[in-house]
Amino acid sequence: MKKVDFSDQRIFRNILKTAFPMLFAQVLHLLYNIVDRIYIGRIPGEGTAALGAVGLCFPMIIIITGFTNMFGMGGSPLFAMELGRGSRKKAQQIQNTSLRLLVITAGIILVLGECFAPGILRLFGSTDAELVYALPYLRIYLLGTLFSMFATGMNPFITAQGFASIGMWTVTVGAVANLILDPVFIFTLHMGVSGAAIATVISQGLSFVVSWRFFTSSRNEYPVAFGKSLPYARDIIGLGTASFIMQVTNSLVAIACNNMLMRCGGAAWVSVMTIINSIRQILDTPVQAIGEGSSPVISYNYGAQRPGQVRKAITVMTLLGVSYTLVMWILVERFPKTFVSIFSTDPALEAMAFRALHLYFLAFVFQSLQYSGQTVFKALGKKKQAIFFSLFRKVIMVVPLTLLLPGAFGLGTDGVFMAEPVSNLIGGLACFISMLLIVLPELKEMEEA
Repeated sequence: MKKVDFSDQRIFRNILKTAFPMLFAQVLHLLYNIVDRIYIGRIPGEGTAALGAVGLCFPMIIIITGFTNMFGMGGSPLFAMELGRGSRKKAQQIQNTSLRLLVITAGIILVLGECFAPGILRLFGSTDAELVYALPYLRIYLLGTLFSMFATGMNPFITAQGFASIGMWTVTVGAVANLILDPVFIFTLHMGVSGAAIATVISQGLSFVVSWRFFTSSRNEYPVAFGKSLPYARDIIGLGTASFIMQVTNSLVAIACNNMLMRCGGAAWVSVMTIINSIRQILDTPVQAIGEGSSPVISYNYGAQRPGQVRKAITVMTLLGVSYTLVMWILVERFPKTFVSIFSTDPALEAMAFRALHLYFLAFVFQSLQYSGQTVFKALGKKKQAIFFSLFRKVIMVVPLTLLLPGAFGLGTDGVFMAEPVSNLIGGLACFISMLLIVLPELKEMEEA
């Protein structure tokens, strides 16, 4: 598979050549969880209840993703900058430190998650009725923690070397397997929710095998190595904290939303939020791929002291993200039934979800500005700004709004879904404008030096 050459200065082409395989890979990665929900929602007689219960596992899945992103997205920009500077030895040390951090953390999450699963689910808003479905799903899902963290966390390093297509195939194998195995375990073997989790773990294991084969092959120029030392761990964690916070704050938001919805409307509204979150994951994926495809291009050219190319990459990334989110917002507004029916055919649940969907995605286009600003801050190693704006939109805005709007402003369940667009508007603009004010003068100074 042909390697992308980040040094050739063809910015638009390099972003697309990196972003498209990543988009394909991320869409397939979504299938691990999204396909589970699609099939679970169609289990005869218990689909709606099971869907809501599995939605209560969502915060734990987000936490796993948060740690994965901390070490993967925290290490890969540093790795790419060192490649731009020609520091091959340091680049390899950064990659291997990220690997060790991923493995250690996966082990800790597995042990703690298995030991305290019931308490964790109750914290997330589960009652005894939901535990019947949520507990077996979570306990089985946790068994694949190492597989998922390695395959997903090490993928950015494959992309940073220019092998975006290989990164795509590491995910493809597992996603296709999950698509095939889910109906077999859920319906043919009559294993229900537990079958969905088993299919996911097997599929994650296959992705791990394919990813591991690349890192131990001759195509990989930076062989992996286990060891006790963790050089550059502080730098990786510092930069990756922004990605971690973005995911963990999503988990906090999910917990707050589920608890408020249970209080204001009941378990059926948790099922609605599960559907909304699933749709958001699908629609977020392309704009995230645009950002992640742009990140190594920005990092490499920044490390190589090419400010004009960095500026051009930021412009291309932003225009692509805004254009995509605008089109998706129009489609959601015009065809809500198309999106909701992917996950449920229950007429009552669909009717509840339509209004929630309109409210939730009202300011979706401004979310692309948040992604653009965050991507630039992370790609240039500006961890303080990246961390602040991760906290600002979710912790400072969404969580308080989720708790205040339903009761204090008398909006009920509508208030839970309105918190997201308000934060997208204010947080997205604040992050993007701050990025321009901080980064553009620095690039100008670099150009004049």
